[in-house]
Amino acid sequence: MTSGYGSDPRLDLVLERVVDLSPERIWEAWTKPEHIVHWFTPAPWRTTACELDLRPGGLFRTTMKSPEGQEFPNAGCFLEVVPNKRLVFTDALKAGFRPTGEGFMTAIIELEPSGSGTRYRATALHKDEADRKKHEEMGFLQGWGAALDQLVAHMKKK
Repeated sequence: MTSGYGSDPRLDLVLERVVDLSPERIWEAWTKPEHIVHWFTPAPWRTTACELDLRPGGLFRTTMKSPEGQEFPNAGCFLEVVPNKRLVFTDALKAGFRPTGEGFMTAIIELEPSGSGTRYRATALHKDEADRKKHEEMGFLQGWGAALDQLVAHMKKK
Protein backbone atom coordinates (compact mmCIF):
# COMPACT_ATOMS: atom_id res chain seq x y z
CA MET A 1 0.00 0.00 0.00
CA THR A 2 1.36 3.38 -0.95
CA SER A 3 -0.04 6.40 0.84
CA GLY A 4 -1.04 9.28 -1.38
CA TYR A 5 0.45 11.54 1.28
CA GLY A 6 4.04 10.37 1.15
CA SER A 7 5.62 9.31 4.40
CA ASP A 8 8.61 11.01 6.00
CA PRO A 9 10.24 8.67 8.54
CA ARG A 10 11.73 11.65 10.39
CA LEU A 11 8.26 13.06 11.09
CA ASP A 12 5.75 10.22 10.72
CA LEU A 13 4.83 7.04 12.58
CA VAL A 14 3.21 4.19 10.66
CA LEU A 15 1.31 1.08 11.74
CA GLU A 16 0.56 -1.26 8.85
CA ARG A 17 -1.02 -4.67 9.12
CA VAL A 18 -3.34 -7.03 7.25
CA VAL A 19 -6.42 -7.79 9.35
CA ASP A 20 -9.21 -10.31 8.97
CA LEU A 21 -12.06 -7.84 8.38
CA SER A 22 -13.36 -6.22 5.21
CA PRO A 23 -12.68 -2.54 4.55
CA GLU A 24 -16.43 -1.94 5.03
CA ARG A 25 -16.39 -3.44 8.55
CA ILE A 26 -13.31 -1.43 9.55
CA TRP A 27 -14.91 1.71 8.11
CA GLU A 28 -18.03 1.05 10.17
CA ALA A 29 -15.88 0.68 13.31
CA TRP A 30 -14.17 4.02 12.61
CA THR A 31 -17.29 5.98 11.67
CA LYS A 32 -19.95 5.02 14.22
CA PRO A 33 -19.64 6.30 17.80
CA GLU A 34 -21.41 3.20 19.13
CA HIS A 35 -18.44 1.16 17.90
CA ILE A 36 -15.63 3.63 18.66
CA VAL A 37 -16.39 3.63 22.39
CA HIS A 38 -15.62 -0.11 22.47
CA TRP A 39 -12.19 -0.16 20.86
CA PHE A 40 -10.61 3.29 20.33
CA THR A 41 -8.59 3.52 23.56
CA PRO A 42 -6.18 0.71 24.50
CA ALA A 43 -7.28 -1.14 27.65
CA PRO A 44 -7.23 -0.56 30.56
CA TRP A 45 -8.08 2.96 29.37
CA ARG A 46 -11.61 3.47 28.02
CA THR A 47 -13.36 5.77 25.59
CA THR A 48 -16.38 7.14 27.45
CA ALA A 49 -17.80 9.46 24.79
CA CYS A 50 -17.59 10.01 21.05
CA GLU A 51 -19.17 12.54 18.71
CA LEU A 52 -18.64 12.52 14.93
CA ASP A 53 -19.69 14.81 12.10
CA LEU A 54 -18.33 12.70 9.27
CA ARG A 55 -17.44 15.25 6.60
CA PRO A 56 -14.47 17.49 5.82
CA GLY A 57 -14.53 20.21 8.46
CA GLY A 58 -16.68 18.04 10.73
CA LEU A 59 -16.03 17.37 14.40
CA PHE A 60 -14.21 14.29 15.71
CA ARG A 61 -14.43 14.30 19.52
CA THR A 62 -13.62 11.57 22.03
CA THR A 63 -13.19 11.43 25.77
CA MET A 64 -10.67 8.96 27.16
CA LYS A 65 -10.68 7.80 30.77
CA SER A 66 -7.58 6.56 32.58
CA PRO A 67 -7.68 3.54 34.92
CA GLU A 68 -7.45 6.09 37.78
CA GLY A 69 -10.64 7.81 36.59
CA GLN A 70 -9.08 10.91 35.03
CA GLU A 71 -10.85 12.08 31.85
CA PHE A 72 -9.06 13.44 28.78
CA PRO A 73 -11.26 15.12 26.16
CA ASN A 74 -9.86 15.28 22.63
CA ALA A 75 -11.37 17.21 19.73
CA GLY A 76 -10.33 17.52 16.14
CA CYS A 77 -11.51 17.98 12.61
CA PHE A 78 -12.01 15.60 9.71
CA LEU A 79 -10.00 16.65 6.66
CA GLU A 80 -10.89 13.87 4.23
CA VAL A 81 -13.61 11.22 4.23
CA VAL A 82 -13.48 8.60 1.44
CA PRO A 83 -15.87 5.77 2.43
CA ASN A 84 -14.19 2.39 2.92
CA LYS A 85 -10.82 3.76 1.77
CA ARG A 86 -9.43 6.73 3.72
CA LEU A 87 -10.18 8.81 6.79
CA VAL A 88 -7.99 11.81 7.65
CA PHE A 89 -8.35 13.88 10.81
CA THR A 90 -6.28 16.27 12.89
CA ASP A 91 -6.22 17.79 16.34
CA ALA A 92 -4.55 20.92 14.91
CA LEU A 93 -7.98 22.09 13.80
CA LYS A 94 -11.37 22.04 15.44
CA ALA A 95 -14.69 21.76 13.61
CA GLY A 96 -15.06 24.16 10.72
CA PHE A 97 -11.28 24.07 10.08
CA ARG A 98 -10.66 26.53 12.96
CA PRO A 99 -7.05 26.35 14.26
CA THR A 100 -6.62 25.07 17.80
CA GLY A 101 -3.10 26.41 18.29
CA GLU A 102 -2.33 23.22 20.19
CA GLY A 103 -2.32 20.52 17.53
CA PHE A 104 -0.18 17.46 17.95
CA MET A 105 -0.76 15.35 14.83
CA THR A 106 -2.73 14.49 11.73
CA ALA A 107 -3.88 10.87 11.37
CA ILE A 108 -4.45 9.06 8.10
CA ILE A 109 -6.32 5.75 8.16
CA GLU A 110 -6.10 3.89 4.84
CA LEU A 111 -7.92 0.69 3.94
CA GLU A 112 -7.18 -1.55 0.96
CA PRO A 113 -8.71 -4.97 0.23
CA SER A 114 -6.20 -7.78 0.71
CA GLY A 115 -7.43 -11.31 0.06
CA SER A 116 -10.40 -11.84 2.36
CA GLY A 117 -9.22 -9.07 4.69
CA THR A 118 -7.83 -5.55 4.62
CA ARG A 119 -4.42 -3.96 4.51
CA TYR A 120 -4.78 -1.36 7.28
CA ARG A 121 -2.38 1.55 7.43
CA ALA A 122 -2.46 4.21 10.14
CA THR A 123 -0.04 7.09 9.71
CA ALA A 124 0.48 9.82 12.29
CA LEU A 125 2.00 12.99 10.81
CA HIS A 126 3.87 15.34 13.17
CA LYS A 127 5.11 18.90 12.73
CA ASP A 128 8.65 18.14 13.88
CA GLU A 129 10.96 15.36 15.00
CA ALA A 130 10.43 16.19 18.68
CA ASP A 131 6.65 15.61 18.43
CA ARG A 132 7.21 12.39 16.49
CA LYS A 133 9.65 11.14 19.13
CA LYS A 134 7.29 12.11 21.96
CA HIS A 135 4.42 10.21 20.30
CA GLU A 136 6.66 7.19 19.69
CA GLU A 137 7.76 7.22 23.35
CA MET A 138 4.12 7.47 24.44
CA GLY A 139 3.71 4.04 22.83
CA PHE A 140 2.26 4.79 19.39
CA LEU A 141 2.95 1.34 17.91
CA GLN A 142 1.82 -0.56 21.01
CA GLY A 143 -1.20 1.65 21.66
CA TRP A 144 -2.47 1.95 18.09
CA GLY A 145 -1.72 -1.76 17.58
CA ALA A 146 -3.72 -2.68 20.69
CA ALA A 147 -6.59 -0.44 19.57
CA LEU A 148 -6.59 -2.16 16.17
CA ASP A 149 -6.71 -5.57 17.88
CA GLN A 150 -9.66 -4.32 19.96
CA LEU A 151 -11.38 -2.98 16.81
CA VAL A 152 -11.06 -6.38 15.09
CA ALA A 153 -12.27 -8.30 18.16
CA HIS A 154 -15.23 -5.93 18.65
CA MET A 155 -16.35 -6.05 15.01
CA LYS A 156 -16.08 -9.85 14.85
CA LYS A 157 -18.64 -10.00 17.69
CA LYS A 158 -21.06 -7.71 15.81
